[in-house]
Amino acid sequence: MHRNEAGPAPFARDVEDGWEVAPGSASLDGVRMAGFRDRAAAGLDLRVLPQPAVVVVIGLGDDPVTVESATGDRRLRSFVAALTPGPARIRGERVECVEVTLSPRAAYAVLGVSPRELDGSITSLEDLWGHRERHLRERLAAAATWQERLTLTDAFLTRRAAPAPAMTPEVAAAWETIVRSSGRVRVADLAASCGWSRKKLWSRFSDQIGLTPKRAAMLVRFDRAARALGAGENPSDTALACGYVDQPHLHRDVQALAGCTPGALAGTATSAA
Repeated sequence: MHRNEAGPAPFARDVEDGWEVAPGSASLDGVRMAGFRDRAAAGLDLRVLPQPAVVVVIGLGDDPVTVESATGDRRLRSFVAALTPGPARIRGERVECVEVTLSPRAAYAVLGVSPRELDGSITSLEDLWGHRERHLRERLAAAATWQERLTLTDAFLTRRAAPAPAMTPEVAAAWETIVRSSGRVRVADLAASCGWSRKKLWSRFSDQIGLTPKRAAMLVRFDRAARALGAGENPSDTALACGYVDQPHLHRDVQALAGCTPGALAGTATSAA
């Protein structure tokens, strides 16, 4: 629902007038969080955009939101959006929530499942965390202030991460290389830098990140392109600057990941600036 240091959340516009926003700090590296309340009852209607982060939304209001995607419409109180959730929209009334943005390393620690199991989708958080999600949501709803809510969320995430296995250093390094290169790196070079075969890198990376290295590079490249389009760059210049073969290549990736054209994506992003 907002933009922060970790990049745009999957909701492709910033908070507008009438929204109460409460940013918080996190104890874990790679975690950002904030509280949101629709004070003006303006309603929520936002396009979901892929980004190089996993986003967890814990709903606190009386009404669930509607998640519209290729798999159908679902009513969810809390959910997690994988790195590439696919074209989708979030709609809701009187929305109140805590939103947590997780780097892949942080997501691997706190989700409790392999990111591969999210299958590039928007998943019910209750299905993922069971009674722990309900207990956390109830405690957050009962808290008197946003500061208390964000402190409770931070403590919950820290407890979940404590016993979790660490991401393999080679996988973490491969992800960082993809991010630093803005997705302009060959899988063979990544494997060589790890001292692994391409098959081993593909398997370990997919299990711990939730995407293949090639798909991760595509996502990071798309994220940079979406930012450029939102800043007013034209699609032709964006394609060249972001490492696409040509403008049709950019068009295909934007259509696949965002479900719209580069021009439509630029219009959406511009309205969020």
